[in-house]
Amino acid sequence: MKNSPAVFFVLILVVIAKYNLSFTKKELVFEEVNGVVAVEAEHFTKQKKTSKRKWYLQSTSTSADVQPDKDGNHAADACGSAYMEILPDTRITHDDSLVHGVNFTNSPGTMAVLDYKVYFNTTGKYYVWVRTHTSGSEDNGVHVGIDGKWPETGQRMQFWGNSPKWQWQSRQRTGEVHTGVEKLIYLNIDKPGLHTISFSMREDGFEFDKWVMEKEFIKPEGEGPEEKRKK
Repeated sequence: MKNSPAVFFVLILVVIAKYNLSFTKKELVFEEVNGVVAVEAEHFTKQKKTSKRKWYLQSTSTSADVQPDKDGNHAADACGSAYMEILPDTRITHDDSLVHGVNFTNSPGTMAVLDYKVYFNTTGKYYVWVRTHTSGSEDNGVHVGIDGKWPETGQRMQFWGNSPKWQWQSRQRTGEVHTGVEKLIYLNIDKPGLHTISFSMREDGFEFDKWVMEKEFIKPEGEGPEEKRKK
């Protein structure tokens, strides 16, 4: 018996669900305008390096069914009522065991990577801001890179721990200042056109709502600038 078009379509849907594919996400391209680009965390085009930890969508309508995740769902105050979180979360405070390559990595681009497509009209130095919610002192680190590279200026992005609300920060953890130093986190756009901006895990449990790149070091307020998609 020949396979009907309906059966073939169902098989395609099964493959998409099994391998977490998305045709619509691959078409998402955002645009830098007047030195600013803003993107909500859930609007990524690709996720990779997920064998030990993975980014999961949390929203007001659903919570990721992955444990442990002791801090609950914070989507009510997130941009678009949704955010991404690295789970499982086995290290929240200093009292929890640190396991390199499992719940922590200081090597950017090696675990739980999200890719975003951005068209830049303007070259130059862009400061990177992230809106995050930090329930513990060990859930507050991430790395940022560009076009498959992870420069020193995008490593060890650090946030204040135990923040009861979503916050915007742009700080780099240093040996002298563990809470991070401002104006050290930035990426250089050397030519206009399409680029891939990536975020990768440093600590599990990291909650990621939105990110902004801007040429001027101005802290975003509220939900930050609006997204602008490339037409």
